[in-house]
Amino acid sequence: MKGLELLSSYLARVVSLAVAMALLVIVGLDVVAEVIDELGDMRNDYQLRQVMEYVVLTLPSQVYDYLPFSALIGCLVGLGILAGNSEIVVMRAAGISLWRIVAMVVKPILWFVLAAMLIGEFVTPYLDQLADGRRQLQRSGMESGADNGGVWSVEGNEYIHINAVFPGGVLFGVTRYQFDEQRQLQAASFSSRASFDRARRHWVEENVAITRFSPGQTVADKLVTRIWQSELTPVLLQQNVLAPENLSIQSLWGYTQFLRQQQRDSGAYQLALWAKLLQPLTVIGLVVLAIAFVFGPLRESTMGLRIFVGVVTGIGFRILQDMLEPSSLVFGFPPVVAVSLPIVLCVVIGARLLRRAA
Repeated sequence: MKGLELLSSYLARVVSLAVAMALLVIVGLDVVAEVIDELGDMRNDYQLRQVMEYVVLTLPSQVYDYLPFSALIGCLVGLGILAGNSEIVVMRAAGISLWRIVAMVVKPILWFVLAAMLIGEFVTPYLDQLADGRRQLQRSGMESGADNGGVWSVEGNEYIHINAVFPGGVLFGVTRYQFDEQRQLQAASFSSRASFDRARRHWVEENVAITRFSPGQTVADKLVTRIWQSELTPVLLQQNVLAPENLSIQSLWGYTQFLRQQQRDSGAYQLALWAKLLQPLTVIGLVVLAIAFVFGPLRESTMGLRIFVGVVTGIGFRILQDMLEPSSLVFGFPPVVAVSLPIVLCVVIGARLLRRAA
């Protein structure tokens, strides 16, 4: 038993290191591409330093997104090294079954999956919103106007534009347009900052400039602070600011229920919810496929070929996901089917290859 524990620890160390290196390389390449892409959007206070801060804040999100791909490449590389050194052959000759080796490889991957789930649930929604809010504020400054990007919302006869939304209920650049029943503009206001009072369930606007329109005259006024009663909450704003795939499972679940109650389409949010719920199975499915490749078709292959096959397989898996997920929205079949079908395909192919190798 002690020998098996040592072997399991050795396998875990090799595979974990390979997955970590693959994740580092893949995320590193994506960071370079992200920096180059953001350089074209520099304006106002959004310069090189701010670009680098934005990229750093979105790093956890990149780690979460690329974990399945990195697990696939890492297992191919790690097990490929062991196979190239004939260590896999020695393990099999010592009477260790193929399925036990599979279990030893999957075990350390589960720690990566757990870390990714915690990051996706508690870290990335906050940091992504912070990064987006800072970028919007730095690019638009404190000026009002729709050309600065930001978020639009409608409440009754009032149209609201927000330049930047920060975590915890802090808004910058809030413009409110109030219309009457005939759609005539009655008043427009701009506040530099607004914060949410959780105890009283309302917003407090700061440095408010108000312009009221009436027949034949325009009246301007300024207030230090103003109470703003609104149905908007920090949670609802986060759900509107972030893409569905960047929200937490809890937020996705709550928002899909809200959209259903409002009889609105929730397909995109259901897809994101199932993708997050099934991501552990996605990682395990790709790992099983990688193990099957090493013990099957790629047993005698070079490291370069293994990496190439891993990249092609990962791209193919992603393309299949990108085809099925929008198709579920167009053709109306359940989102869980669109998300789970590629996973099932990986597990079935991997299990068949492993059965042959055994």
